[in-house]
Amino acid sequence: MKAYLHNYRQSPRKVALAAGLVRGKTVAQALVSLQFAGKRASSPVSKLIESAAANAKNSGISNPEALFVKEIRVDQGVTLKRIMPRAQGRAARINKRSSHILVVLGEKMDGKAGKAADRKAAKAANVAPAKATKSDKAASKSKK
Repeated sequence: MKAYLHNYRQSPRKVALAAGLVRGKTVAQALVSLQFAGKRASSPVSKLIESAAANAKNSGISNPEALFVKEIRVDQGVTLKRIMPRAQGRAARINKRSSHILVVLGEKMDGKAGKAADRKAAKAANVAPAKATKSDKAASKSKK
């Protein structure tokens, strides 16, 4: 399940620190670690994880305790450009950055069936069609 937060008014670099704390953890572990993190972005990220968990529950996930943070991404949002007056009539640019946050929750599969499915998916994703080498081309020409 997914949940988005668009135009959160904090720099993406700062929000990414809070996002890195929860990547790969279960929902319960992620909420606890954000509760005790001393970051301003902890509160909106935890609300977003709770929202994604509620979305999963509403869509009919069978086991809410098996949810984990599969992906959490912090992208750059709109930048408000402001100007601060400086000495001798100059102006300095101030960029007020914002963030877009995406949380994707996955469901951990238990048992051998889950591991076999994970291996099968990984194998299918990593297998690329093999390129023919010069010796294979020569062998196919000699057969003709």
